[in-house]
Order: sequence, then structure tokens, then C-alpha cells
Amino acid sequence: MTDTGADAHADGSTEYHKLLGIGERAFETLEPHLETRSYEDREYRHVSDYRRGVERGTALLAGTVVRGFPKVPRTLVLEEGIPDQFGDREAIAVEEKLNGYNVRVARIDGEQLAFSRSGMICPFTTRIIERLVDLEPLFDEYPEAMVCGEMIGPENPYTAHDYPYVDSIAFRAFDWRDRESGEPLPVRERRERYERFDVPQTPLFGIYDADGAGNGDGAADEVREIIADLNERGREGVVMKSPDGDVQLKYTTSAANQGDLAYAFSFPFDYGQPFMFRRLIREAFQSVEWNESDEEARERAHDLGEAILLSMRDTVETVADGDSVGERHTVRASSETIDVLFEHLRGQGLAVELEDERREDGDRVVTFRKRTQSTNDKTRNYLEGHIVRE
Repeated sequence: MTDTGADAHADGSTEYHKLLGIGERAFETLEPHLETRSYEDREYRHVSDYRRGVERGTALLAGTVVRGFPKVPRTLVLEEGIPDQFGDREAIAVEEKLNGYNVRVARIDGEQLAFSRSGMICPFTTRIIERLVDLEPLFDEYPEAMVCGEMIGPENPYTAHDYPYVDSIAFRAFDWRDRESGEPLPVRERRERYERFDVPQTPLFGIYDADGAGNGDGAADEVREIIADLNERGREGVVMKSPDGDVQLKYTTSAANQGDLAYAFSFPFDYGQPFMFRRLIREAFQSVEWNESDEEARERAHDLGEAILLSMRDTVETVADGDSVGERHTVRASSETIDVLFEHLRGQGLAVELEDERREDGDRVVTFRKRTQSTNDKTRNYLEGHIVRE
């Protein structure tokens, strides 16, 4: 394994700026914002936040670049947002947006590494991905590939969500990009390649005429029907893409919005107001675009109120009873993988409390809680009579 720390910093201004496609001066401006980390004695740098001209999550290591995944814009109104985003594109591919955590896998110096949304090498995902899908044949044929996907399932250390036929944790590919340039494969070619390498993918609902010229129904009508079905099943939403993969747009279900709100209001002092407000805004625009009657709008409002108030009430009652609240997760992996996961989480400043542990089929199965310190402390203070200063 190559120790890249000295090389990465020595050639930073003369090599990485070329790989990123920016000038030396631009790279010098970027450098102070790069975070330096290490993974098993391998030093690397990554762009943890959005920077002009360089995708969040871009990582620099071993004299190469692993591009971050581009931010996907969202529409609140399908009828107007689709033509605005896709312009004169004749067709739009619609795939399911799964509820999990985003990961990119690349092979560097012969080793598969899994990168988080912010560009950190995740030790848990790097290890667990190998038992979920065999990517070696893919990287043998396409060494510059960047496999982009979602880690889903109930036994998930970051975003747990139930899916049919996923008992623990699973991987679903949703994109394929060049590791250094970030250029995507066209949708059909990408799906054919993943199918050839037996890599599971997010569902494709279809490729539809953008304006309905072929069958009378525009893409917005098709997506609305898909969203209605996904909402009934408690799923997250869709990502729409131009067939060449260059243009993307996302839209989420009411079930996802309300689920996010219920979760966020369980920890009201840890999740920021912008997180909550954005989801309330999505509900308002969807209610109007879908031409809901007063009765339907009141039903939506009732569901929203329950998602917000009841989850927050449960939190206050829990703390009032002398207990604490936190984000609970269950994971199943080798003992070594669990150890590096806890080390990784604690290294990010998270307080992790082990609640349950057992052995099952050779794996270590643990349930742990990430302590939400702000919600616990502020809720307890207010219960004790501390004054709210607004």
C-alpha cells in the first residue's frame, strides 16, 4: 500500500489542479478548505463542503482524484420543474430514489475504498461492501470506474429504513461515473453494464417522452402516478435523469417528508430549522400542485401535525422520565468491522452508547445509540424551569 501523504502534498499545486480541471490559483484557494484525514496509515484530503467548481466529497489521494457526487437539484412543482430543468430534452429516465446513505466505491492502488457523501473513507462501508457485491470483475475491466450507489436496509449505521427483501443491509447502484472526470455513463449503458456484472441497481420505472408527444402523457403526469404509488408504499421518491445522465432532478413523496419530520422532531435541538422548514415547504407545494380538496389538505395537515407533535412529545416524556434519547441503529458485521465503525463514529465527535450485543452466524450484531446531546440537555433544562430566550 502506498503512503501518499508526502506525495499528495508535494504535488498538490502542480498535479491535482490539472486532474480537477482548475487553475493553480484556484487550487491554492481551495487548499485551505481541504480536510486532511487518514485511513489505515493512508493520508488523504477531501472537500467536505460545497465549493465553487469542485464537487463536495471530492477526495485527493495517491496522486489521483475521486470525484464527489454532484448535488442533485429538487423540484417542488413537477409540471413546471421538469421542463425548466430538462429544457428541450426529448426523454426523461425515472428511477427510484432509495432511503439510505450515499456511497462511492473506487479502486485505488488495487484496493477498493468506499467514500461517504462528504468524501471521507468509511471503514465500515469499505469492509461490508465486499460481502454484498463483487466489484472486482468490474474494476478489472474498468479500473477508472466510480461505482455510485445507496446503502439501504434496517441494519444500517447511518440511515436505517425497511425495504422488502432486505433483512440486514444491501447495496443498490444508481450511477456510474469516471473516477477523475466525474463524467456519467448514459442511463441505458450504465444499467446494461451493471446487469452484466451482476450489480444490483435502483429500480427503473421507465424512460418517458418529456412532453407526452408519444402517448399523450407528459413526464410530469407519469411521475405523479409513480409518486402516488410510492407514497402508498412509504417509499422516498424518484430521481429523473436525461438519457445521457448529465441532467438530474429529484422529487420526494409526502410519506418521506413526514417521516423525516417525525424523525427530526424527535431530536428538535439537534436538527436545524432549515431541515424541518424545507420539508414543510415541500408538503405545501405538493398539496397545491395535486389540486387537493379542502378535506384532503386537512388530512395532510393532520398527518403533518402528528408527525411533528407526537414525536416531539415522546422525546419530552422520555427525558422527563429520566431517560435519554438518541439515534438508534443495529448493524451486523465481523467484530473487526464493528470496532472500526465505532472508532470512525467517535472520531467524528459522536457519543456512541452500546445497548445490546450478540453473536449470530459468526457475525457480531450490535445495537447502539448515537447520543443527541443538544436535545437531551435542552429538553432537561426546560423541564427544570430554565427560561426560553427567544
